[in-house]
Amino acid sequence: MKKAFVIVLLLLGVIFSGCGKEAAPPKNMNPTEHEKVNDLKGVTMTVKEGTVSPTGLTLVLENNSQKECIYSESFLLEEKINDQWYQVPVVIKGDYGFDDIAYPLNLGDKGEWQVNWEWLYGSLDKGDYRIIKDLLNFQEDGEFDTHYLAALFTVN
Repeated sequence: MKKAFVIVLLLLGVIFSGCGKEAAPPKNMNPTEHEKVNDLKGVTMTVKEGTVSPTGLTLVLENNSQKECIYSESFLLEEKINDQWYQVPVVIKGDYGFDDIAYPLNLGDKGEWQVNWEWLYGSLDKGDYRIIKDLLNFQEDGEFDTHYLAALFTVN
Protein backbone atom coordinates (compact mmCIF):
# COMPACT_ATOMS: atom_id res chain seq x y z
CA MET A 1 0.00 0.00 0.00
CA LYS A 2 2.81 2.42 0.89
CA LYS A 3 4.55 1.59 -2.36
CA ALA A 4 1.44 2.49 -4.40
CA PHE A 5 1.07 5.75 -2.48
CA VAL A 6 4.70 6.72 -3.16
CA ILE A 7 4.28 5.90 -6.87
CA VAL A 8 1.14 8.06 -7.09
CA LEU A 9 2.95 10.95 -5.37
CA LEU A 10 5.90 10.63 -7.75
CA LEU A 11 3.59 10.59 -10.77
CA LEU A 12 1.74 13.68 -9.52
CA GLY A 13 5.06 15.44 -8.98
CA VAL A 14 6.14 14.69 -12.55
CA ILE A 15 2.78 15.78 -13.97
CA PHE A 16 2.65 19.07 -12.08
CA SER A 17 6.34 19.94 -12.47
CA GLY A 18 5.58 21.29 -15.96
CA CYS A 19 2.70 23.44 -14.74
CA GLY A 20 4.72 26.19 -13.10
CA LYS A 21 4.44 29.85 -13.98
CA GLU A 22 5.95 31.00 -17.24
CA ALA A 23 8.92 33.32 -17.06
CA ALA A 24 7.93 36.94 -16.49
CA PRO A 25 8.98 39.56 -19.04
CA PRO A 26 11.97 41.72 -18.16
CA LYS A 27 11.15 44.38 -15.60
CA ASN A 28 11.90 47.22 -18.03
CA MET A 29 9.14 46.15 -20.46
CA ASN A 30 5.57 47.45 -20.29
CA PRO A 31 2.53 45.66 -21.75
CA THR A 32 1.20 46.86 -25.09
CA GLU A 33 -1.12 49.84 -25.28
CA HIS A 34 -2.44 48.62 -28.65
CA GLU A 35 -4.84 45.73 -28.25
CA LYS A 36 -6.80 46.84 -31.34
CA VAL A 37 -4.70 46.90 -34.53
CA ASN A 38 -5.30 46.35 -38.24
CA ASP A 39 -8.95 47.38 -37.98
CA LEU A 40 -9.10 49.68 -41.02
CA LYS A 41 -10.78 47.62 -43.72
CA GLY A 42 -8.85 47.61 -46.98
CA VAL A 43 -5.60 49.04 -45.58
CA THR A 44 -2.71 46.68 -44.86
CA MET A 45 0.88 46.86 -43.70
CA THR A 46 3.22 43.90 -44.19
CA VAL A 47 6.93 43.28 -43.94
CA LYS A 48 8.68 42.97 -47.30
CA GLU A 49 10.14 39.48 -47.58
CA GLY A 50 13.88 39.26 -47.05
CA THR A 51 14.29 42.72 -45.50
CA VAL A 52 14.28 41.94 -41.76
CA SER A 53 17.50 42.53 -39.84
CA PRO A 54 18.17 43.17 -36.14
CA THR A 55 18.27 46.91 -36.92
CA GLY A 56 15.51 47.46 -39.49
CA LEU A 57 13.18 46.29 -42.24
CA THR A 58 11.03 47.47 -45.13
CA LEU A 59 7.26 47.78 -44.82
CA VAL A 60 4.73 47.55 -47.63
CA LEU A 61 1.64 49.71 -47.09
CA GLU A 62 -1.38 49.22 -49.32
CA ASN A 63 -4.67 51.13 -49.47
CA ASN A 64 -7.57 49.26 -51.05
CA SER A 65 -10.15 51.16 -49.02
CA GLN A 66 -12.40 53.99 -50.17
CA LYS A 67 -10.60 56.56 -48.00
CA GLU A 68 -7.48 58.66 -48.24
CA CYS A 69 -4.90 58.05 -45.54
CA ILE A 70 -1.58 59.45 -44.36
CA TYR A 71 1.19 58.07 -42.18
CA SER A 72 4.30 59.56 -40.66
CA GLU A 73 7.82 58.60 -39.62
CA SER A 74 6.71 57.52 -36.15
CA PHE A 75 6.58 53.86 -35.14
CA LEU A 76 7.06 51.62 -32.14
CA LEU A 77 8.28 48.08 -31.61
CA GLU A 78 6.82 45.34 -29.43
CA GLU A 79 8.09 41.88 -28.56
CA LYS A 80 5.95 38.80 -28.02
CA ILE A 81 6.74 37.12 -24.71
CA ASN A 82 4.60 34.29 -23.30
CA ASP A 83 1.93 35.02 -25.97
CA GLN A 84 1.65 38.66 -24.81
CA TRP A 85 2.93 41.84 -26.47
CA TYR A 86 5.35 44.10 -24.58
CA GLN A 87 6.86 47.44 -25.60
CA VAL A 88 10.52 47.22 -26.51
CA PRO A 89 12.34 49.79 -24.34
CA VAL A 90 14.13 52.63 -26.12
CA VAL A 91 17.88 53.00 -25.68
CA ILE A 92 17.85 56.81 -25.82
CA LYS A 93 18.10 58.65 -22.53
CA GLY A 94 15.67 61.56 -22.32
CA ASP A 95 13.33 62.88 -24.97
CA TYR A 96 13.31 61.93 -28.64
CA GLY A 97 11.11 62.63 -31.63
CA PHE A 98 10.36 61.83 -35.26
CA ASP A 99 10.47 64.05 -38.32
CA ASP A 100 7.00 65.54 -38.88
CA ILE A 101 6.50 64.31 -42.44
CA ALA A 102 3.13 63.17 -43.79
CA TYR A 103 3.22 60.44 -46.42
CA PRO A 104 0.02 60.06 -48.47
CA LEU A 105 -1.52 56.64 -48.96
CA ASN A 106 -4.25 57.39 -51.47
CA LEU A 107 -6.90 55.05 -52.82
CA GLY A 108 -5.23 52.18 -54.65
CA ASP A 109 -1.72 53.18 -53.54
CA LYS A 110 0.93 50.65 -52.62
CA GLY A 111 4.19 51.92 -51.25
CA GLU A 112 7.28 50.87 -49.36
CA TRP A 113 8.72 52.49 -46.25
CA GLN A 114 12.15 51.62 -44.90
CA VAL A 115 12.83 51.88 -41.20
CA ASN A 116 16.07 51.71 -39.28
CA TRP A 117 15.43 51.56 -35.53
CA GLU A 118 18.99 51.17 -34.30
CA TRP A 119 19.05 54.82 -33.14
CA LEU A 120 15.95 54.25 -30.99
CA TYR A 121 15.94 50.56 -29.99
CA GLY A 122 19.45 49.36 -30.71
CA SER A 123 19.91 45.93 -32.27
CA LEU A 124 17.10 43.46 -31.50
CA ASP A 125 17.76 40.03 -30.04
CA LYS A 126 16.33 36.91 -31.63
CA GLY A 127 12.56 36.76 -31.14
CA ASP A 128 9.09 37.54 -32.42
CA TYR A 129 8.23 41.21 -32.85
CA ARG A 130 5.73 43.57 -34.38
CA ILE A 131 6.08 47.12 -35.63
CA ILE A 132 3.16 49.48 -35.08
CA LYS A 133 2.44 52.64 -37.08
CA ASP A 134 -0.42 55.05 -36.73
CA LEU A 135 -2.39 55.96 -39.81
CA LEU A 136 -4.84 58.82 -40.22
CA ASN A 137 -7.99 57.99 -42.18
CA PHE A 138 -9.75 61.09 -43.53
CA GLN A 139 -13.53 61.40 -43.30
CA GLU A 140 -15.83 63.34 -45.64
CA ASP A 141 -16.25 66.23 -43.19
CA GLY A 142 -12.51 66.91 -43.05
CA GLU A 143 -12.07 65.10 -39.74
CA PHE A 144 -9.93 62.01 -39.39
CA ASP A 145 -9.75 58.79 -37.39
CA THR A 146 -6.51 57.33 -36.08
CA HIS A 147 -5.92 53.63 -36.71
CA TYR A 148 -2.95 51.47 -35.78
CA LEU A 149 -1.40 49.05 -38.23
CA ALA A 150 0.83 46.21 -37.02
CA ALA A 151 3.14 43.96 -39.01
CA LEU A 152 4.70 40.84 -37.51
CA PHE A 153 8.32 39.82 -38.04
CA THR A 154 10.93 37.49 -36.58
CA VAL A 155 14.58 38.26 -35.91
CA ASN A 156 16.64 35.08 -36.31
